[in-house]
Amino acid sequence: MGLKEIYKVVKLMCCIELWRMGVLWTLSLLISYMRLFLFLFLWRHKSTNPIPRQTAIANTPLCVITGPTSGLGAAAAEALSKLGFFVILVGRSGHLLSQTIADIRKRNENAQLQAFEVDLSSFSSIIKFRNSFMHWLLHMNMHPSIQLLINNAGILATSYRATDDGFDEMMMTNYMGAFCLTKVLLPLLEDSPVPSRIVSVSSFTHRSVNDVQVNKEFVFGKSFPDFKQYPFAHLYERSKLCILLFSYELHRRICKDKVSQLSVNVADPGAVKTNIMRDLPQCLSQLAFAVLKLLGILQSPEKGVSSILDAALAPPETSGMYFFGGEGRTLESSPLSHDTVLAERLWETSSDIFLDLKHSYDKTTTLVSTCG
Repeated sequence: MGLKEIYKVVKLMCCIELWRMGVLWTLSLLISYMRLFLFLFLWRHKSTNPIPRQTAIANTPLCVITGPTSGLGAAAAEALSKLGFFVILVGRSGHLLSQTIADIRKRNENAQLQAFEVDLSSFSSIIKFRNSFMHWLLHMNMHPSIQLLINNAGILATSYRATDDGFDEMMMTNYMGAFCLTKVLLPLLEDSPVPSRIVSVSSFTHRSVNDVQVNKEFVFGKSFPDFKQYPFAHLYERSKLCILLFSYELHRRICKDKVSQLSVNVADPGAVKTNIMRDLPQCLSQLAFAVLKLLGILQSPEKGVSSILDAALAPPETSGMYFFGGEGRTLESSPLSHDTVLAERLWETSSDIFLDLKHSYDKTTTLVSTCG
């Protein structure tokens, strides 16, 4: 380990955000498992049967999944392709997307896969994907619809990085990118001739958030003026809480439409050994994995993906549920995540930002076209 690496380790060890991760996140995960244990064994007289997965897949349903080049995303893409889905892989790296497709086809030569290079931290990239995807559907002579959208992409950044649109990169990638992608693909999900579904991946870390004030600064990830250091743990927790608030609000809005066949679920994979902690020095990430393994709560991506598949493949009428623990099990997320007033405020604020971004994009596109 070089001096630069040692300095980074020491600096992080003195950072309250790292200790928040180590203590509060571990407690939040243990609380989730404790609740699951109590639900399964002490309240068995209540209706505790796990929600079954669908086994029959009609025709060739289309699934769009973000963050599919490693970890949970890759595991979900492979599992769904084996179940007969035509999987659309949406990721930032063209090289990694190609490698993922090659890896999946080594184990399933009949897998139907298509990759699109998309940066979820960029609004223009999301819009360009929507347009390219629509052209692809037309070229493939496929029905202009989607049966399954899995918002899986997420990062854990330990330093501030601003996007071209002025967002904190982690907040944009983990939440606002998923919100925008869902917004632009919603018509395709609603036009599906068979029941369709949105699954967003959240995290037990949302339980560490006790209170938030939702406004544009909050959504942009800039509501921490008093912090001397980048509050990466706080921002990650908030981004995962936002995913829950957004999903539950979308579920409520869909339920008002008696005709819609669209459903919305949330998946919490628990602690999974992925590369999400790649921003941390290797010795610290290895220490974290070692502690989680010692506690018996660290999973491989192949096992951790179970909650995502449960949320995706539950019967069509299952909506607004928080899947955790595998085997079709569901759990209650934090009380704050069920705050309907907070969820509506987040929805309206995010929608306003979305419209501002779209207006700016349309204006820039028109200007470029005129100059061209």
